[in-house]
Amino acid sequence: MKKHAGSFDFILDAVSADHDINAYIQLLRRDGNITLVGAPEKPLAVPVFGLIFGRRSLSGSPIGGIPETQEMLDFCGARNITADVEVIPIQKVNEAYERLLKADVKYRFSIDMASLKSE
Repeated sequence: MKKHAGSFDFILDAVSADHDINAYIQLLRRDGNITLVGAPEKPLAVPVFGLIFGRRSLSGSPIGGIPETQEMLDFCGARNITADVEVIPIQKVNEAYERLLKADVKYRFSIDMASLKSE
């Protein structure tokens, strides 16, 4: 991560678990912003000096509704911004949960809603 320090204008942090927010703040360039949309169980320890001296900002946002989600998808589609996910059928949701407990997950799980029809 050191080679990317100070290179991002914006980071969308969707992590819902306890994590070192400072590692991500250090990736921001001057006047960069990190926006939290994940809700960790415990408050995060925020390194104030990393924000102040880099003129960086930290913000939070709840997940938007359908219009906001569509706007974000359109924005990403127009700029070829993609995400790495592991698509699973609904029938494997319990297996996916067990993998989460074992920390055996590389990407976010995305449930293929078409698999509901075969339930």
